[in-house]
Amino acid sequence: MSLESQNVTDYPNINTIFMVWKLHDSPQLKNVFQRLCALVLNLNNSVFNRFPDSRASCVMGIGYEAWKKLELPEPLPKELAVFSEVKGVKHTAVSTPGDLHFHLRADNNSICFDMAIEISKLLSSVAESILEIHGFKYWDARSILGFVDGTENPHGEDRDYFAKIGDEDSAYKGGSYLFVQKYIHNMDAWKGLSTEEQEKVIGRSKENDIEMSDDVKPSNSHIALANIGDELKIVRDNMPFGSPSTNEFGTYFISYASTFTTVEKMLTNMFIGDPPGNYDRILDFSTAETGTLFFVPTRNMLDDFGG
Repeated sequence: MSLESQNVTDYPNINTIFMVWKLHDSPQLKNVFQRLCALVLNLNNSVFNRFPDSRASCVMGIGYEAWKKLELPEPLPKELAVFSEVKGVKHTAVSTPGDLHFHLRADNNSICFDMAIEISKLLSSVAESILEIHGFKYWDARSILGFVDGTENPHGEDRDYFAKIGDEDSAYKGGSYLFVQKYIHNMDAWKGLSTEEQEKVIGRSKENDIEMSDDVKPSNSHIALANIGDELKIVRDNMPFGSPSTNEFGTYFISYASTFTTVEKMLTNMFIGDPPGNYDRILDFSTAETGTLFFVPTRNMLDDFGG
């Protein structure tokens, strides 16, 4: 059987639902998990056959503690662990719990919604939902802050290279490390900046998404610190979300990577700074409320887990 990865390299879709679940201690847990793995495969096959042009998919990630609780294969993926917070002088990339993560996307929100319902029906007896975010495409792939998001994403075959584990961990080849953070933006403070000041925070022009030259770009801009080189990239699938009536707006940061050390380097640059103290200025306007690491097994592994 050929190796089949879950859909970690597709480009962001128009509609997305993110869900994080915490597992209970239950005698039915392993049985439900087996059925869940089969369900994820079934959902992907079904939406592909029913809506072949919708780019719909369901990707499931498994956290370290869930992997141990479910007694999944050992040794574990080499870099799967409980995420350790990254604490800087002013801002912290917090570590928060999460056993299972679901990334549901489609061009029709009805597809995402129905997939979320089926997953929730199955899991509700052995787990609780601790986070659900409904993301959407905002204009030309912009975040709520008004700047284009994901410009530095790899393209083509590079997406496979940077998102999927290779021969360095042969037992988990084709899998991926999934890291997520829910960011809440202080829009009142952000809108208090002029466009020129906002551009210095990001390191790009707001209208045309053109990166500033190195001699102009501030060393504490987001672009200067979050982009750590052409050889160390990740596949971002960030989505904006918000509630105008409550004035809560944010970005769900989601990355797929062949190695979590790449993401750790990026977080260290952003929160501690390079050099230390020179932290990412965007953090003065964006607060990370969650931070969790998961492993995304291949479809082949899900098939094995599902019995």
